[in-house]
Amino acid sequence: MVTAYVMVKASTGDVDRLKAEMASVDDTVESVSVVAGDIDYIVKLRVDGPSDVKEVAAAIHEMAGIENTQTYIAMD
Repeated sequence: MVTAYVMVKASTGDVDRLKAEMASVDDTVESVSVVAGDIDYIVKLRVDGPSDVKEVAAAIHEMAGIENTQTYIAMD
């Protein structure tokens, strides 16, 4: 299993809707946290392999109200 984190910057103030929408993107989404700082959310994924990260991250990136995403794959 691979753990990945998607850092999400939203362009809308609809925090609850986006959080719920990201959580329901795929069953590999382990958690969605609202955070303070340069980004608005951290989405934690648990997938079978690195190639599976791309599909889920792309689905989040394409959501209405999402301005930008950055994805990181954990090394340990």
